[in-house]
Amino acid sequence: MTRKFKALFLLTLTLSMNSLAQKTILIATAKNVLVLETDQDKSLLSTYFGKKLESPSEYTSIKPLDKYKPGSDDLLNKREAYIASGSLNLLEPGLSVTHSDGNKSTVLTFTAVEEKQLDNNRKLTIVHLTDTKYKFNVDLHYLAYFKEDVIEQWAEIKHQEKGVVVLNKYASANLTLSGRKFFLKNHYSGAVREMRSEEQQLLHGIKTIDSKLGTRTNLLHSSSFMVSIDQPATEERGEVIAGSLAWAGNFRLDFETFDEYYLRITAGINNFSSNYTLKAGENFVTPRFVYTYSSSGKGLASRNLQDWARNYQLLDGKGERSTILNNWETTYFDFNDEKLNQLTKDTKKLGVDVFLLDDGWFGNKYPRNGAAAGLGDWQYNRQKLKNGISSLGKEATANQVKFGIWLEPEMVNPKSELYENHPDWIIRQPDRKEFYMRNQLVLDLTNPKVQDFIFKTVDDIFKEVPELAFIKWDCNSLIYNAHSATLKNQDHFYIEYTRGLTNVLERIRKKYPKIPMMLCAGGGSRVDYASLKYFTEFWPSDNTNAYDRIFIQWEYSYYFPSIAVDNHITDMGKQPIKFKTDVAMMGKLGYDVRVNELTENDLLFSQNAVRTYNTFKDIVWHGQQYRLQDPYENKIASIAYVNDTKDQAIVFNYHVATLFTNGVILPVKLKGLDAAKKYQVEEINLYPGTKSPIDSSKVYSGDFLMKVGFNPEASANRTSVVLRVKSISH
Repeated sequence: MTRKFKALFLLTLTLSMNSLAQKTILIATAKNVLVLETDQDKSLLSTYFGKKLESPSEYTSIKPLDKYKPGSDDLLNKREAYIASGSLNLLEPGLSVTHSDGNKSTVLTFTAVEEKQLDNNRKLTIVHLTDTKYKFNVDLHYLAYFKEDVIEQWAEIKHQEKGVVVLNKYASANLTLSGRKFFLKNHYSGAVREMRSEEQQLLHGIKTIDSKLGTRTNLLHSSSFMVSIDQPATEERGEVIAGSLAWAGNFRLDFETFDEYYLRITAGINNFSSNYTLKAGENFVTPRFVYTYSSSGKGLASRNLQDWARNYQLLDGKGERSTILNNWETTYFDFNDEKLNQLTKDTKKLGVDVFLLDDGWFGNKYPRNGAAAGLGDWQYNRQKLKNGISSLGKEATANQVKFGIWLEPEMVNPKSELYENHPDWIIRQPDRKEFYMRNQLVLDLTNPKVQDFIFKTVDDIFKEVPELAFIKWDCNSLIYNAHSATLKNQDHFYIEYTRGLTNVLERIRKKYPKIPMMLCAGGGSRVDYASLKYFTEFWPSDNTNAYDRIFIQWEYSYYFPSIAVDNHITDMGKQPIKFKTDVAMMGKLGYDVRVNELTENDLLFSQNAVRTYNTFKDIVWHGQQYRLQDPYENKIASIAYVNDTKDQAIVFNYHVATLFTNGVILPVKLKGLDAAKKYQVEEINLYPGTKSPIDSSKVYSGDFLMKVGFNPEASANRTSVVLRVKSISH
């Protein structure tokens, strides 16, 4: 063998061995697949995310189709599955590390993969990556939910270096998409104007959506989003990825286009003011990034997330919910035993399940007669409640309803005994002016003593009111002047606060696993799937104007199931009570009204409405949701819920035109029905004394209702119409 031929043979053999060593890993669901592959450098690449191929053997043919070859003036951009900084990658990283010797470069190479079939629907894949120079390890976790077409992704970071390592950035996931154009649907918010939507093309550079607020972290921006590929997706057409970061603290979402045809999404904890020092042998586990792919538009992506949430994430997602009468807008802070006992009678009279006592029931040295005092002093106010809160629970039981209570346990007023007795329990910078939001400060949940105090607060209320059946957990202040009096490393503050909150909720759920709890944060400012592991529902907005709520609830529906969304009928807005009720039924129904001041017909309507709601609430809570007509683009907004057997649907229709319009409205095309079945359409939840123009005896095929549609005859005179679509036997 000549020297030249021998060298060629050895080169070919080496390439062949490298090729054989290259690994293909499939993260597969029922319809979709994420393909990971190693290259000749043992880098882990993400080569494909989309619809599954018929032949799995063809996945290895995808990577060679990427013809991009960097030249002398181009960046070297591998499609790495988890991007580390300091070496070849010069774009936004998912991981940035300062090693124990001060070096800032990390090169992760594939070492092994584990696959665990957890049950017949869930498969966990763990990919082990290592920087061999530093004994620094990252384990990428991919939990695939087969039927729901959802993937949860997170990272576990650890090392065996001689000193400490500082994590400067530590994302949960990188997700690389390919396409000609990318369009981001994201949501911005403010108090009483939550979840306003915008959709924009992602051009050159980085679009970052983040929160640095500490609490109420979705106040300005939502940690949920959608990305459409090539063109903005519609409800039924187009490729779309829907994602949500399951983390109650500061978050960061980066969207960076590169190399003309790629978008890299980086999702994780916000590393703002949060360098994390990791000791040898310790594990740092990132929150979970939850995402789904749909080749059939935004509607399917939403249903994927909603199914996943009900089945796996939302507390008691497949269970029942209670309807509520809340006293807040009836009494505000001005109440006593007599007033509240009458409200428990009104709860029974209205026909709902729970009377909820809101803010103002506590504080003695500093009574809670307004927002400026009492927070932190969780003893019942002896002047307002001479018989205590225990008697309220008994009174509710005597009236055959349940009793619930409002808490804001993470907060403290400066005018409180807690503030006086435990100044070291409060988040504030030493020697700086305190800054209040709603006259309050935030307790330091990084401190285990504070965690014990909050758990004891909840535990003591259960001891006092064994009948307690509902908790509304509020959170109304952001974290200003972030500093802990007891935490040794202030860089850990924001992360440890969130961990502290999680510890408290874990303890509460261990002792009280079933008690329904509403997640509230001055409206929908803390709506994330990490929190909803501990809460049965959330309060989407303090804006209860029914017209505005159509849009707010519409936007939440892109990511969250209706069973989780609390909707109350209140005095806000000048719409008739029927319109308000029909809007509130598009989720979990509640009331915040003066029952004793309702007119005779309004009371009769409301009592009938509760009974009607109870006949179909299971479909709204557990059925498949279809957004039929967008309120932003149509005179009639329409949304439907279809049960699993497709023999019944509830369709909500709202007149949203703000300019004069004649009565000619195009039919609403239904979705999700069985084309072969026959259906009758009946209007329900009618106001007393009114008659529906809809002929409920007429029979339609599912095919007709989905292709041609049905006119609900909503108008300026019939501003809301609720339809029951029910199959009939042949």
